[in-house]
Amino acid sequence: MQKPATRASLRGQLSAAGILIGCVGCVVITASSVYTALKMGSLPWPTIFTSITALVLLRAVGNTSLNEANITQVIMSAGSMVAGGLAFTIPGVWILGLADEVSWGEMLAVALAGTLLGLVCTSVIRRRFVEQSDLPYPIGTAAAETLIASRAGGETGRRLFASMALAGLWSVARDILGLMPALISSSALPGVALGIQNSPMRLAVGFLAGRRSMAWWAFGAVVGWLGIVTGGTALGLWNVSAAQGIVSSLGMGLMMGAGVGVVFKDVILAHVLGRGRCRSVGRGAGHVEPARWPEKAGERAGRVRFAWLTERPGLLALMVAAAALVLAFVLRLPPVACAVIVTLSFVTAVMSAQSVGQSGIDPMEIFGLIVLLMVAALSSTTQVQLFFVAGVIAVACGLAGDVMSDFKTGQIIGTDPHVLWIEQVIGALLGTGVAVAVLVALVAAYGPNAFGPDALFVSAQANVVATMVAGIPSVPAFVLGLAAGGVLYVAGIPSMMLGLGVYLPFYMTLTTVLGALVRLGWDRLQAARGAAREEADEAGIVMASGVLGGESIVGVVVALATAAGGLLG
Repeated sequence: MQKPATRASLRGQLSAAGILIGCVGCVVITASSVYTALKMGSLPWPTIFTSITALVLLRAVGNTSLNEANITQVIMSAGSMVAGGLAFTIPGVWILGLADEVSWGEMLAVALAGTLLGLVCTSVIRRRFVEQSDLPYPIGTAAAETLIASRAGGETGRRLFASMALAGLWSVARDILGLMPALISSSALPGVALGIQNSPMRLAVGFLAGRRSMAWWAFGAVVGWLGIVTGGTALGLWNVSAAQGIVSSLGMGLMMGAGVGVVFKDVILAHVLGRGRCRSVGRGAGHVEPARWPEKAGERAGRVRFAWLTERPGLLALMVAAAALVLAFVLRLPPVACAVIVTLSFVTAVMSAQSVGQSGIDPMEIFGLIVLLMVAALSSTTQVQLFFVAGVIAVACGLAGDVMSDFKTGQIIGTDPHVLWIEQVIGALLGTGVAVAVLVALVAAYGPNAFGPDALFVSAQANVVATMVAGIPSVPAFVLGLAAGGVLYVAGIPSMMLGLGVYLPFYMTLTTVLGALVRLGWDRLQAARGAAREEADEAGIVMASGVLGGESIVGVVVALATAAGGLLG
């Protein structure tokens, strides 16, 4: 990989065009991320999409600096993890039928408190976890590689926007013009929804997931729906309703167990085994030696000004105090709960940074569940307030993982980390408002009943949180899944994917598997053409990222139009 000799000057990193493009992109990406997280039950990292988009748009206005492109994509992507933290937790309120007990102001408070706590944590741990650590941060490294590779030509941008336009037109034909159904070849076994989802976005998720992950995802679906539901009911072991409760509990246990496995393997065990090596910078997998600061007086002065903003203890303490006040006076959480949330937000954000740095996985909603359970045990809170707790922690952890990955990208290509942090503040704060607005619009357009495992928005993670708050259908199945998920992850098996297969409706898994088969066909086609493996992978990932963006953007636009029509009507 190309390595810069010095970090670029501030003039080469900041521009009005970059900030404007980043803010507009942040609105689009954050809205798209809310829709994707709710609709797909997952949220792929948007970094590749935003990196290419930033570089292409900046090139169109005459700017080609990699550092400026990196700053721009940081603003674009910052809101996506805030969106994920909210989408993975708050819709559980609607699933439990408590929609009248939460307001848009409280959702905004959840996002704001989590954002402030996540930003403070990343400012404190940046040097230790990026500059003094050998964590590879695969997402951040991939973003740097994309920026460097995409600078050479415009083919990558054409692929991205062409696939984005195609998916968007497909969605318009399906959702607006009604030219094709949303579900194809639908049939049913008792308790099992069979069919193929007419969704380019769902196919793209399967394309991006990888063969091994999809194999376990499919295996989970076969075990859960064809084995436990169809097979178990046929043998008279239980009725359909009981079988569905067992499957949902087992799937939730596997997913939560995978999160526990991440904490143990990628945080605790990695820290213990890596103790004593963190000062040896540059020896981790995928690591590139950090560039050195230039010593010109003007550049050094600019660095000091930004360092004052991000490393001033008083400023960070003020941000923590603001978050605590929001928790206490807007969300009306008891003092004990506020203290637990503030304290554990830093602990879980550090875990998130370690997990993302080690594996590229950020189980933000699992961290939210852990703190939720602790708050429930130590203080008197309502069900809705427990969702607030999970939301704050999930936002903080999601943002922490994203910011630390961006710091890694900046380290590789030579971007000022203090500028990166400031731009993360801009993007994250803008994203809080956008994410809440989209959630409110979706509820207004489709109603609270549109959220849940068998509804329009599957909201898999939020339903797990709702189940933990309201009561687990089958505790033995959940405990079995929890133990199995942790053990399997530590053993190297993607139990999160296994759990998704068990938990999600069968037609979603079937469609996602088709996406993986498309990936297989793509790889063989590119091999027959004599294309290099890396080139084929990059082209496929870029187009799949465009498909994700195209359908989700159309979905958000349709939802906003429906909500506006309802308000005007």
